[in-house]
Amino acid sequence: MPRSDRLFDLIQILRDGRLHRAAELAEDLGVSVRSIWRDMAMLAASGMPVEGERGVGYILRQPITLPPMMLQPAELVALRLGVRLVAEGADAGLATAARSLAGKIATVAPAPRDAGAGEDLFAPTAPTPLRASPHVPLLRKAIRQSERLTLAVLDSAGQLTQRDIRPLALALRGDTWALGAWCDTKAGFATFGLDRLLDIVPRGEVFAREAGKRLADYRKWQAQGVGPAVALDI
Repeated sequence: MPRSDRLFDLIQILRDGRLHRAAELAEDLGVSVRSIWRDMAMLAASGMPVEGERGVGYILRQPITLPPMMLQPAELVALRLGVRLVAEGADAGLATAARSLAGKIATVAPAPRDAGAGEDLFAPTAPTPLRASPHVPLLRKAIRQSERLTLAVLDSAGQLTQRDIRPLALALRGDTWALGAWCDTKAGFATFGLDRLLDIVPRGEVFAREAGKRLADYRKWQAQGVGPAVALDI
C-alpha cells in the first residue's frame, strides 16, 4: 500500500474519536508498528490534530476541516440530495448533523442559477430505507464502541432465533438495512436483515478486533457473493 493511501486510511480510522494503539493500527493496515509511529509523526507535523505517544495510543481530538474544493453543479445537487436523505433518517444524531451540514453548505455554495435546478430530484417523504429501522441508532453506537450484542431475529424459515454477535457494519440491501457481523453463536460471519430483527440486547462487553473476525475479513467474505452488495462503514 502506498504511504499516501495508508495515511488516508489512518485518518479515517482515527475519525471515530477513540484511542487506538499502534499495534492495533499496524495489524489492521498490515504494516509494522514502527511504520505507524513514523506515520503518526508525519500526520502531527502536517498539522493534523493527532495526540498520543508510543506505548499509549493515538487519538484525533478535533474535527477535521475539509480543504477548499470546486464542485460541479451536478455534484452539488448530489450532495444536497444526500444530506436531505440523511436528515430524514431514523438516527436522530445523524439527522441533526445533516441539517447542520445543510446550513453550512448553504452559506458557502451559490444558489442555483436556474430557479428549478435540482428540483427534479428530491428526498421522499414516505418511509425510506434510511428512516425505516428504529434499530439503526443503537447498532451504530454498538459498532462504534465494539460492543457485543444479543439479537432476537427471525431466520429464513420464520423461526425465532437468538444470536450473540460482534457488530461490524451496517449496509443497504435493496430497500432494507442489513447488519454485517461476526456471529459467535455460529462461529462465522452473518448478514442480518433489520426487517427480521425483533430485539437487541446490549451485553455491556467490548470485543477485541481479532484477526479473521474484523471488518476487513467480513468484506472478504462478502466479496464471495454471499453478503449485501453495498456496505456502509458507520
